[in-house]
Amino acid sequence: MRELILKDDKYKMNWAEGTAEWGTLKAPKGIEVSTSTEPVGGVIRESYVFTNVTDKDIFTSLRDIGIYATFNDDYIDSEKCMTNRCHMHIWCGGDVSYVMALRMGGEPPHLGLVLTEGSLGGYSVERDFSKISNDRGDLILHPSPMSLAPGESRVMSWTLFEHSGKADFYEKLGQICTRYIYVSAENYVVFSGERIHLELRPVFEFSNARIVCGGRNVDFNMCDNMIVIDETADDAGSRTYEIDIDGVKTYCNILVQPRLEELVRARCRFIAEKQQYDAPNSGLDGAFLIYDNEEGHIYYNRENDRNGGRERVCMGILLARYLQCVNDDIISESLKKYIGYAERELVDTESGTVYNDYGRDDSFERLYNYPWMSLFYLELYSLYTERRYLETAYRILKEFYARGGSRFYAIEIPLKRICGELERAEMYEYRTELLKNFTEHCDHLLARGTHYPAHEVNYEQSIVAPAADLLLQMYEITGDTKYLDGGRKQLEVLELFNGLQPDCRMYETAIRHWDGYWFGKRRLYGDTYPHYWSALTANVYERYGRITGDAEHMQKAEAAYRGVLNLFRADGTASCAYVYPVSVNGKCGSYFDPYANDQDWGLYFMLRHRITNHNE
Repeated sequence: MRELILKDDKYKMNWAEGTAEWGTLKAPKGIEVSTSTEPVGGVIRESYVFTNVTDKDIFTSLRDIGIYATFNDDYIDSEKCMTNRCHMHIWCGGDVSYVMALRMGGEPPHLGLVLTEGSLGGYSVERDFSKISNDRGDLILHPSPMSLAPGESRVMSWTLFEHSGKADFYEKLGQICTRYIYVSAENYVVFSGERIHLELRPVFEFSNARIVCGGRNVDFNMCDNMIVIDETADDAGSRTYEIDIDGVKTYCNILVQPRLEELVRARCRFIAEKQQYDAPNSGLDGAFLIYDNEEGHIYYNRENDRNGGRERVCMGILLARYLQCVNDDIISESLKKYIGYAERELVDTESGTVYNDYGRDDSFERLYNYPWMSLFYLELYSLYTERRYLETAYRILKEFYARGGSRFYAIEIPLKRICGELERAEMYEYRTELLKNFTEHCDHLLARGTHYPAHEVNYEQSIVAPAADLLLQMYEITGDTKYLDGGRKQLEVLELFNGLQPDCRMYETAIRHWDGYWFGKRRLYGDTYPHYWSALTANVYERYGRITGDAEHMQKAEAAYRGVLNLFRADGTASCAYVYPVSVNGKCGSYFDPYANDQDWGLYFMLRHRITNHNE
């Protein structure tokens, strides 16, 4: 199948456009495959029959069989993305598997796939590397490992169907697939001492159920035709709940973390003790650098995403925030040393210039660096209450706008926070000047709407999230409903990046698929579930929920914040990304990258969320 256009789609989008053809198959020698495609009543049913044509048994591993389902998911430009590209939300949950494809602009009709026979054990992707970060790749669905006796056959079938959005998609799963099991958790990432609460709702009547986690049988209660699991989280670690209801098998992934204060303390101590360079004869003295968990050492490379500045300022921001909550001499001394490094090497506190790397190296001008350094100084101001830190934060943002920032979708501009701090400090002239810049910036965002300019990626979640966040912040400052309306429109597009799969790494985690290459040691593209910038969406959810009183968005924010905590461990180690696919262009995935690099933004956002300051 080379073309799939949904009925009454005014954009005539081809949902099945990829480098390979939809339905292309890979199978081991000795297995013959027959296929059939049957349009029935507005849906398409596809079947793949795998037959052992040899005189010996054949056993397959997960990657041995692959079926290409080439959903049209890549970033060409924002205008085409809105109407003619989709987000793939993939769940290979054994017998209970699906793909929820959502048009990137949100306008229905959308496309769904639900497995009706067989089992899917994972997925891989094949990417066009010439498109670098802008191509998510062709999706390859892998049937679960199987054994076939001579002459034996196995069937894999799914149904493709139209839907109008997330709620309609999930409702139709249970209507189309008679063996479907709805799996949900109160939280997919839980802290020690909290409850793990799962609900399993089969669409069929059943007589036998067994839930296993870590080799133990899990107790459950029945409520009508629903299974309820309720137990206390104890030791930190990942847990897979294996579900078998009348022979229909699926699973749910839960992560247990230590209490948040313990997790943050361990991470901050690790940064101070393991990731700060101590070399008085080097310009990098005091810098927070990458840590290679595989080899057990810190690492620097002048290459942008591995250097002594940029995203790694988040380690300083996290420490400054943490010290507002606790007294810790080790972390305090580490932060002071980092401030010395930053002011010597990364920022001119008089002009507000922020440099890309140590040595005040601005050979690569990068506007993203400015709001981050301004936020760092705001956290220092909150920690030390010294006016000079607030003045520096102001100068940095003024320089950002002098360099064209009002046309740039920068991440994490502390618009509301700095306006509030300047007002409380009676620095009214400074506030007035910045508010003019902020107003020009936000009015530009309003005028562009969903016609987003390309940044380091043609189109991505971290272009939409800043637009939504800035407009909502401006509404909080001015009370002008045009900014609330504009922020709501951005939020509608932003939500489409997030899926609802029953997995602690995927639930309410935004689609990103390049960060493991740019920031990781393994240098592998591919879906990064989770990635810490997913918390940008959480920030928007929380701000919108707070403004409107919408409890649903506050719950979504909590889930999205928790999701990024998969990147941290109880001993203080961390990873910049989890590369989720089974393989990417044949290279093995499903791993946490060895580099602790820039992920501490996610922990900072979680800490800020838990200790809420409504002035931010």
